[in-house]
Order: sequence, then C-alpha cells, then structure tokens
Amino acid sequence: MEFQTIGKPTPYLGGEDPVTGRAVYTDDLRLPGLLVGRILRSPLPHARIVKVDVSKAQRVPGVVAVITGQDLATKYGILPVGQDETALAVDRVRYVGEGVAAVAAESVEAAEEALERIEVLYEPLPAYFDALEAMNAPPPWIHDDKPNNIEREYHHHFGDVERGFAEADYVREHSFFCPRLNHAAMEPHSAVASYDLQGRLTVWSSTQTPYYLHRTLSKVLGLPMNRIRVLKPYVGGGFGGKDEPLPHEIVAAKLAMVSGRPVKVTMTREEVFYLNRGRPDQYIWLKIGVRRDGRITAVECKVVQDGGAYCSYGIVTILYAGQLLAAIYDIPNIKYDGYRVLTNKPPCGAQRGHGSVNTRFAFESLLDMIAEDLGLDPVTIRARNFLRPNTRTVNDLRVTSYGLPECIRRVVEASGFFEKWRKLPYGRGIGLGCSHYVSGAGRAIIRSEMPHSNVVVKVDVDGGIGLYTGTAEIGQGCDTVQAMIVAEVLGVNLRRVRVVAGDSDLTPLDLGSYSSRVTFMAGNAALQAARQIRDRLADVVSRALSVPADRLEFRDERVFDRENPDRGVSFDEAVYMALQESGGTLVGKGAYSPPPEAQGGTYKGAGVGPSPAYSYSASVAEVSVDVETGEVRVERVWTAHDCGRALNPLAVEGQIEGSVSMGLGQALTEQVVMKDGRILNAGLLEYKTPGLLDHPVIESIIVESIDPEGPFGAKEAGEGSLAGVIPAIANAVYDAVGVRIDRLPITPERVLEALRKKTRTAGRPAEKPEAVVSASADA
Repeated sequence: MEFQTIGKPTPYLGGEDPVTGRAVYTDDLRLPGLLVGRILRSPLPHARIVKVDVSKAQRVPGVVAVITGQDLATKYGILPVGQDETALAVDRVRYVGEGVAAVAAESVEAAEEALERIEVLYEPLPAYFDALEAMNAPPPWIHDDKPNNIEREYHHHFGDVERGFAEADYVREHSFFCPRLNHAAMEPHSAVASYDLQGRLTVWSSTQTPYYLHRTLSKVLGLPMNRIRVLKPYVGGGFGGKDEPLPHEIVAAKLAMVSGRPVKVTMTREEVFYLNRGRPDQYIWLKIGVRRDGRITAVECKVVQDGGAYCSYGIVTILYAGQLLAAIYDIPNIKYDGYRVLTNKPPCGAQRGHGSVNTRFAFESLLDMIAEDLGLDPVTIRARNFLRPNTRTVNDLRVTSYGLPECIRRVVEASGFFEKWRKLPYGRGIGLGCSHYVSGAGRAIIRSEMPHSNVVVKVDVDGGIGLYTGTAEIGQGCDTVQAMIVAEVLGVNLRRVRVVAGDSDLTPLDLGSYSSRVTFMAGNAALQAARQIRDRLADVVSRALSVPADRLEFRDERVFDRENPDRGVSFDEAVYMALQESGGTLVGKGAYSPPPEAQGGTYKGAGVGPSPAYSYSASVAEVSVDVETGEVRVERVWTAHDCGRALNPLAVEGQIEGSVSMGLGQALTEQVVMKDGRILNAGLLEYKTPGLLDHPVIESIIVESIDPEGPFGAKEAGEGSLAGVIPAIANAVYDAVGVRIDRLPITPERVLEALRKKTRTAGRPAEKPEAVVSASADA
C-alpha cells in the first residue's frame, strides 16, 4: 500500500518553537499578581515532627500564605494500592528533602527568608539506606503498616521450574547490581496555579499525565473535577519523571487557594534530584538452565529493589522486572521472587524502559556467559530461543508481531559482528544485547472500564481539521503522529490538521504519556475518529457522483473515483457538501482500549506486563578499553528496532538515538551517589550524563514487522531500544579485555579492579577470551 503521509520522515508539528526559543514552558508563564512558591524541606532522613511553628514566617514582609502538612493531610499516590504520600509531611518525615511547609510570597527573597524563619522540632528515628538492611530492620518501620519495610513482594512460578532445571544440561547463576538513577531532564519540574473568584482552580504543569494530576488535585483539595482545569505547556523532557502527580503541583494549588493569587513553584535542580522518581537500586540474582544446544529450559530470578520512602510506581516496577523476563525469548519455566523495599531515601518511580532495564542487563549478560561456557556464539544462543509470532508466553502475555530475529540479523550484518567478535586486538571488543518493551499497558492504572484513549476530530466550514487529544506531547512526537494518521485517512496535507492537546477543559480523556502507549492507543483512537469523518464524506460524495463509496479514494486534497480519477471533488467541496446536509460541524469520535486477550492472566500481579503488542530491539556495541586507566569508550553502536511500522521514520530514528544515549549513560557513568540519605551529586555537573563528545557513532536501523492491531501496523518506539544497549556494552568490554563487570556503572575503577583480580587469579596478565566455535550458520 502506498501512503501519502504515513512512513515519510516528518519534522514535528511545532518543532520550530523549542529550537528557536519560542516555546513556552511552565516556568515561562507570567500571570498578573503571580507569587513565588517555595517549599521547606527536611534535613533529616527519618524523624517524627513534634512541632511546626510558622508564626515568624507569616510576619515576613511580602509573605502572603504559609501552609503545612496539616493543610494537605489527604494521602494520594499514582497507584490505587499505593496511596501513602502527602504533599507535605504531616507527622513524620521519611527522607532528606521531603517537604514540611510551604510559603507564597511577593519575591524570591521574601519566600526564602520565610523558610528560614519556620521552626520545626524533630525527634530523630532510625534510618535505613540499603534495601537488604531495611528488610531485616526492627520496628519502628518506615511506614507502620509495612512490616519489615517491604512495600510489596511477589512470588510467581510459571510452568515447572524444578523440572526445567532437572532437564537442563547446564545451569549457571550470577548476581548483579544496578544503582539508583535520575532522569536528568533538561527542564526542572514546575507548576503554576490560579484560583479565581468563582472557586475554579487552573493548574499548568510540566506533566506527562494531566488526567492523573486532575484526579489527584480533586481528591487532595476536595474540589470536584469540574472545578479544576489542568493544562500542559511545553515539556522539556520527562522520561518517566513527570508521569505521576507530585507534591509541588498540589502545593502550588493549595497556596493559590489560600492566597487568592496565582502561585508558581519551580524546583531547583537539587530539589529535582530529591524529588527523584527515577530508577531504583536493584539487586538481581539470576539462574538460567539450558540444553547443550543453548535452548533455555528454566529461569529463576530474585530481585530486591530499593524503592525509597514511598510507593510511587513501585509495585509496577517490581512486577515489570519479573514479568518481562518473558515475551522476548521462548522460556517454558519461570520462577520470580520480587521485593520492593522501603528505605529512607527519595522515592523511586518510573524511568524510560520502566522496570525492565536492569533485569535485561543481567539476563543478556548471563546469556553471553552461558554461551561461552557451551562454546556457542552470542547470536546462536539467542536464535535457539526465539519466540514465534502470535503466541502466548508461560506467564500469559500475548505476543503478536515479533521482529527480534530480523533486528539481530540487521545489526550483525551492519556491524560485521562475526568479522570482529573475538578477533579484534586486545583492548577492543564487540558485544550484542537484546531488549523489548510494551506498547502501552494492557490494563489501566485506575480501575475503570473507560477507554484508555479518546480522540475527537472536528471539521468545520473552512475545511480545517481539529484534532482534540488528551495525550501529553513531551518531545516524543505524539502530536505529530496523531495528525499524520488523520491526514493519511482523509488524504489531506498535514498542515491542514490543527492539534489541540493536554487541556482538560477542551480535550477528551487520555491516560497520558507513559509505558510507550500513545502511538498505539491514541493512534488507534485517532484512526477511528478520522475514519468516521471519511465515511461521512464518502457517503455524501458517493451520492453526488453516483459512485460506490468503497470506490472513492481520499488523496492529494481530493475525493475521487479510483477507477476514474478525473471524476471527483476537492476535499473542501466534500466538506461543504456534508455540512449542508448536517447543518453543523462534522465530528468523529475515536476510543481505544486493549482487547481482553491483551490484558493478561488472573493471578496476583497479572495486570502488569500485558500489552497489545511488544516492540523488539537488538544492539551491537563496539568499544575500546584503556587497560592502563580502565576507561571504556564506546566507539560505535548499531541498534535495530522493530516498531511495527514506522509512521514517522524521523521520529523513530530520534527515539532510537535517545535510547542509546540513555543506555550509554547507565552503562558507563550514571548513578545517584548518597551518604546517610543525602545526595552527593545532585546537579548536572556532578551527575554524569554523556556529553556530546562521549557519544559514539549511532546507526539506527528500523525494522517493520507490521503489527496486526497497531494503527497502520505501528508499535512503540520510545523505550524498547534502551535496555539492550547496556548489556551490549558490558559484553563488548568482556570481548575486549576478558573481564565481566556485573555492577553498574562500568567505571574505570571497576574495570581496573577486575583486571587486577583476573591477573591475580590466573597468575598472568589479563587477556581476551578464547574464540569459540561459531554456530550461527545453523541457528
């Protein structure tokens, strides 16, 4: 099928605004009478709040409002089973940086002086900074209703793991550790709130989930949702860090209600790090059994995650870590024990590749270790375990399209993998890693029968097409891809489509931008809405031209007879004809919810992991290792991503490159360093994300498996590539110098220590691993 718009590299609609400085972000907003909001934060990791005295702060000139936790005592959380957080601490602080009180003032200086004058009396409590220690701690626990500081634990056993290991010819186990990370988005979190004389609240926020924020504001502030309006301005990066309601948003709203004036709360970079919601510290114990030919017979995995002081997305994170062991390879037996543990550190939440990244690093590393032990190459052992399309996994995940084999083939070919693997000079190496991810969650976070995505398309007398969507454009290009779908269906120029998004007064319900859901779910809703408009126009034109409706084609701004293209009308004429009949605006309404077969099983925890479709990715990394300094440099990365169909190849390539960049950072440099609950590198200078000169050459390869249920065959493209990059780098380091790094990041110190250890063990200088027989030809 030849498309007019779909599949063409297309710059983002409105993309010129961010790159020219014309985009208006939340912190850019200036309202008449705007006050400065600031939050007083706890200096202690765990303490009872004995007393909060704000009387001196209230007397500071320029201070208009002061609030404490008693003013916001209603608990909330992104998950229905995790309602454990308040916007300001009420009776206890549980991490350094937790909000205790907040002020709104005429100036920054007045606000900061007021914070200094708030007197808080604390009674320190025992604090725990490591998940393994916290699990064995006596009372008082961090939350009284969470014994042993365990937020949630899951024990899943699919198939017969004991029999699977008994049938294995070879079993190997290993432990891994991945540290806490931060999203490091360029834009700090910010919220502006205004409360008018009619008792109506308006909140602008740099959020990924306007609808969930809307619900939470209603719950905590006691206002009906119809008296709250939530708007999302431009967002300068989210990566999961802005996809749940956050304390500063609620604080800004409450300060506006108390003061009667607009209030802005913009966080400093240090506050962003303490707000966190990033990837958790994670201990992983992994065991894999295989037959001699490399086929997996059983997998056993235990994960302990340090979730910080509150639930956040934690239950979902610990479940993803186990559920997505499946749906990439054919694994008949899986046992998983997952523990989400509370500590006195900032809460962890969702970060790109939510829940799956760390266990994928462990799995792909151990798979390479087993392959070497068996005398197999990395490609062969993966090929021996391929799934088949249209299958169900042992934990009841439905797989439709499956492009992993093609992804591996493409990166192996592009990189010259077999010409380099085990053959490069000492200090140079190449490695392979694979990954996958959901195209949206099969079940919504909230317990509701409402559609996950809704889109309204309107066409008026001027021929302009309005696309109304509740999705959150955060730089991933979702506004553009929805407009492309509508333009394709109606056969018009993309610029005819005007997108209105992220405004709860104007746009229909959408659950937001998380779990790579928007292209698949909102895309299907947009497709349905556009088809309704097309069908209405086709009916009118069919009768006017005496041509069967199914013979009409919408293309190049015309509606014409496919068999006689000269016979037709312009799109504007078709609209005018339809409006004469209807007497008003043409409206198409689209809605999408995953089908029941894509919503998983009935066991405890089955709601996390199912998806309408899964993306697949393979990465090859080529590295150089300086054996004198231990420095690892990634020279080149080849990444192939199965996105179903690339609706906008330009956007897909950009998402692949962004995933590689974040994978590079997690592999080599990124970690939040803490001591006694305090963050030692709470800034972009100290928190080492890769800079321009640190990046390798990236070759992005698009693989199209054409999913049967995605809009025009599309699947996700924003997250699935990340997880495979990290083990590809780790496996390449092993190929280069023969040492296995199982604790991230792969710092020079860890490389040198591993080299020294290998030298001591072997009694000779470290060297490259021996080449193994390649069995890829018959894989």
